[in-house]
Amino acid sequence: MDTQIAHLPSLDNFIKLSNHNINEFREKGHTLVHEVLTKDEIAAYRPVIVGAADRYNTEKRKLEERDTYGKAFLQIMNLWQVDEDVKTFVMAKRLAKIAADLMGVENVRIYHDQALFKEPGGGPTPWHQDQYYWPIDTNNTVTLWMPLVDIDVNMGMLTFASGSYVNGAVFNHEISDESESAFDEYVKEKGFEITRAQTMKAGDATWHRGFTIHNAPGNNSDKMREIMTIIYVADGARVTPYKNEWQKNDHHKWLMGKPIGDLIDSELNPKVL
Repeated sequence: MDTQIAHLPSLDNFIKLSNHNINEFREKGHTLVHEVLTKDEIAAYRPVIVGAADRYNTEKRKLEERDTYGKAFLQIMNLWQVDEDVKTFVMAKRLAKIAADLMGVENVRIYHDQALFKEPGGGPTPWHQDQYYWPIDTNNTVTLWMPLVDIDVNMGMLTFASGSYVNGAVFNHEISDESESAFDEYVKEKGFEITRAQTMKAGDATWHRGFTIHNAPGNNSDKMREIMTIIYVADGARVTPYKNEWQKNDHHKWLMGKPIGDLIDSELNPKVL
């Protein structure tokens, strides 16, 4: 194991967030932090994550054979469980400390990671709320979304409905054409500001709350949009009764079936700081 990760730079030092980032996150439910990883750091970790994603990707269908969700991205989850080098990235204290500072908590736990690779010609990601899928008793959750390559709006930039997290769960919809239509109407009706970066450098990261409504356009470029994400939950959160079949699945898959009402502290949900 030591020989595997000896070449990887440590990501355990902290960086100080600006008041702008903290205030924006608390007001809008999302913020963009530049240079979370340096050029050298992202250059070291990118091949590790891309290699693991390639090895564990199970999607073999052609784009035209998939539904809307399948066309939106290749999704490979919990790479930290199967690759020691990826685990070094996912368990990085620098990343966890940013998540904790944004949420205003002392410590965070991993919910799960996922590589989200949008292929050239890949379709849009419909409007949705991540926390629709999670049987968790707190709204204090955050998703890190980090490009491994430089991206622009033409490649499928993450797009937010600013302030939309305040009402919690809005619809009982998974990511689908139905969610796109319902959320689009809701976002327009409420007049939420639509926010997205024009460009992001590899190693930059957006951070958004679990109930922040977001989507992404299709990838109209000839390059793969390589994104690594980590979902964090505030330490002390508990398992709630599930409200849909997806939450039932998540309860068993990511929380190891811990009893309803118990702390989220399974082997799959390690404390990071």
